Amino acid sequence: MVYDTSSSVQSDSFNHIYMLLEALDRAGCLDVTVDRIEQRLPVELFTIVNRTNQEVKLRHPRHLREAGRLESAVLARDFHDANRRSEILKDLLWTLYSKFEAVAEGHRVVHDVILGIARRKGLRQSGNLTGSFKELWKLYQSELRSLLHDYIALDEEPLTKLGRSMPGDVNVLQRNRRDKTKRVFKLAEMDQQTSNCATEQDDLDKMLRHSVPGLVSRSQKRTDTQHDQASVSKGGSTTHTLLAESSVFNIALLLPHSLSFIQRLKEIVPPDSDIAISTLTSFLDDFLINVFLPQLEETVTELCTKTQIEPDAFREDAQWRQLATRPVLKSAANFLKLIKTFCRLLDCLPEDQSFTQPIIAQIVAYHDRCRGWYRSLVQRNSPRVTGEKELKPAAAMAETVELRGVLDLLWSQPDSGEVEYLVSKTKQAPLVPIDIISDGRAVASLCLLYTSMQWLASGLAELRHVGPQSQSRAPERISTRPRQVRRWTLLDLNKPHSGDEPIHLPMTAESATTFDAVIKSMQSLALDALFTLQVDIRCGIAHMLGRLYNAPYSLPYPTNNPDPNVLSLNSDLLSFDDTLSSYLDDKEHRFITDGLATLMDSLLVAHAGDIGCMDSNGCGRMQLNILVLQQNLKAIEGGVQLSRSADYFELFAEGADAVVERAQQSGAKEADFSIEEFKSLVELCHSEALQSQQRESSMQARKKLTEHLRQLDEMVR
Repeated sequence: MVYDTSSSVQSDSFNHIYMLLEALDRAGCLDVTVDRIEQRLPVELFTIVNRTNQEVKLRHPRHLREAGRLESAVLARDFHDANRRSEILKDLLWTLYSKFEAVAEGHRVVHDVILGIARRKGLRQSGNLTGSFKELWKLYQSELRSLLHDYIALDEEPLTKLGRSMPGDVNVLQRNRRDKTKRVFKLAEMDQQTSNCATEQDDLDKMLRHSVPGLVSRSQKRTDTQHDQASVSKGGSTTHTLLAESSVFNIALLLPHSLSFIQRLKEIVPPDSDIAISTLTSFLDDFLINVFLPQLEETVTELCTKTQIEPDAFREDAQWRQLATRPVLKSAANFLKLIKTFCRLLDCLPEDQSFTQPIIAQIVAYHDRCRGWYRSLVQRNSPRVTGEKELKPAAAMAETVELRGVLDLLWSQPDSGEVEYLVSKTKQAPLVPIDIISDGRAVASLCLLYTSMQWLASGLAELRHVGPQSQSRAPERISTRPRQVRRWTLLDLNKPHSGDEPIHLPMTAESATTFDAVIKSMQSLALDALFTLQVDIRCGIAHMLGRLYNAPYSLPYPTNNPDPNVLSLNSDLLSFDDTLSSYLDDKEHRFITDGLATLMDSLLVAHAGDIGCMDSNGCGRMQLNILVLQQNLKAIEGGVQLSRSADYFELFAEGADAVVERAQQSGAKEADFSIEEFKSLVELCHSEALQSQQRESSMQARKKLTEHLRQLDEMVR
C-alpha cells in the first residue's frame, strides 16, 4: 500500500484513519492507541459540546437570546414558530448532532479497520480492540440525557416545589441540578507550592509512569495545570452553559431532533457490536417518565393556577371578540389557549396517558374553581335559621327537582311556564331584599359564567380524541412491572407543523369518561347560572310587587303619580335587560325575559288580598301602576298586555255585586279568575266600609260580604 502524500486529510479523512491504524499496528502500538482513544473520548466529547455552545452563542448574541422569554412562549400559537428561542435550539441541535454523527462515522471506520486487522491476524478475541463504539454510545447517551435534562428541567425539583416529600428510593436517572453559580473544587486550585502537595503529586506521577508508561509526562502535566488554572481564572465549570431558558416546551424541539440523530446513528452502529439496535431509544422512556413527566405536571399546574389567581381572572376578557361571539372570562380564554398549547406539545410525544392525565386533572380543577365562584355569587349573606351558608332563593329554587324539571322543559320547549311554582313559593316564604341578586356586577358575572362555560366546554370537546394507539399507563416513577415499550416509530419526525392542523388531546376510553364527565359538568354549571338569572329576575318582580301591596290604597284624593316601588322595579328590569343584551345571545335573552308579563299579571291578582284597604282613589292608583308596568314591559318583551290584572281591578270599580255576577256568568266554564281570587276581590270591595267609623255602615258591609262569599261558595259545590 502506497500513501498518497498529495491528498488532503479533510477531503479523504477515512483513508488517513486507515493508514494511521495500519502504521500503528505495524509499530505494535495499536492496543495502546485504542486505550488512549477510550480515555480521551469523554474529554473530547465534552470539548465538542462546549465549543458548539460557544459557536451558537456567537451567532445569537445575548440580547437576542433573552428576547424570547418563557412568558412569550407559554401561550404561543404554535411551538414551531420562528422565534428566537426555537432558532437557538435548532441551531445548537443541528450543529451538535452533526458533529456527533461525524465522530460516530470516524469511530465506525476505526472499528472496521481494527476488526479487519484482527481477522487478518487470526485474533479470536478482539473485543478489547473493537469495543470503543459501545463506549462511544454510552457517552452519547449521557450527553443526550444531560442535554434533555438541562433544557427541560427547572432548577427546583418538582416534588420539592409542590410541597411533596421526596421518595426514599431515589431514581438514579433523575440527577439533581447543580447550582452553577457555585464553583466546583478543582485540584488546580490547590497551592502547588506546599511541600505536602508536591510530595504527594510526585509519588502519584511515579506510580502512573511505572504502571502505564507514556501516560503522564511533565510537559502534559504542566499544560493540563495551566489549562485548568486558566479555566478557573475564567470561572469555568464542568457543566455546559445554557443558551435558552429551561422549559418543558423545549421538548417539542429536543425530542424530534434527538430521535432523528438516533435514527441516523442506527445506520452507523456496526452490526457485530454489543449494542442492541432496538434498545437505542430505551433511555428516553426512563427520561420521559422520571424527568419530563414531573416537570410537565408542575408546569401544567403552575400555569393553569396562574390563569385563575390573577386579579382580573374572573372579569371580561378585553380581547373576547377575537375568540368568541359573546364576552367570556379572561381566565377561561387563557385556560383554553393554555390547554391547546399543551395539546400541541403532546403531539410531539408518543401517546401516553401519563402525559394526558395532568391536563385532564387541571380541567377538573378549573371547573371546581368556577363552581366555587358561582356559589360565592349566589350565596346568601345572612342565613335564615342556622349558621350554615345558604344560597339565595333564585339559586336554591333553580336546583330543586320540581323547578329544575320545569326549567329544563322551558329551555327546550318555550312557553312551558313556571308561574304557578313561583307564585306558590313566594306566598309561602315572602322575599326580603338580601334574597335578590340586586348587584349589577353579580348579574354580569353570572352572564359571563354562562357564556364562558358554554364556550369552554365547546372548545374542549373539539380536543377529544380516542385513538387506537393510546396507551393506558399509571404515572408511576418507578415500577416493578415490566416496562411497556414505547412505540417511537409511530412518531413522524418529518411531519410539518404549520399550525393549521387539528389539535387533539389523546385519550383512552377510561380517560375519555372522566373528560366527558367534566365537560358535562361545565355545561350543567352554565345552565345553573342561566336558570338562576331566569328565576332571580322573577323573584325580584315578586319582591317589588309585594312591597307595592304594602303601600296605602285608601287615599283622600286622586293621584297621577305611580308608586315609587313601580318606578324602582321598572328601573331594575331595564338595567337587568341591558346587561342580558350585552352578554347573552337572543335565545338565552328570550328564555329569561319571555313570560315576565304573564308572571306579573298573575302576581298582581294573586297578592291582591294582601291589600288592607282600597277605595276608588286607591284603585285608580293601582290601575296607573299597572299601566306604567305594562308600558315598561313593552320595551323588554314587546306587545305585551297586563290585561288580566287590569280587568281584575276594573271589576273592583264596578262593585261587589258586579264581581259576583261576573263569577256566576262564568259558571262551570273556565273563568278568568279562580274562586279564591273572586273572594279576595269581594273582600277588597267591602274593605273601606268595613273599616268605617260608623258602626251601622260597618255592620251592613259585613252582612253584604257574608252574603257575597256564600254565593261564591255555592258555585264550588
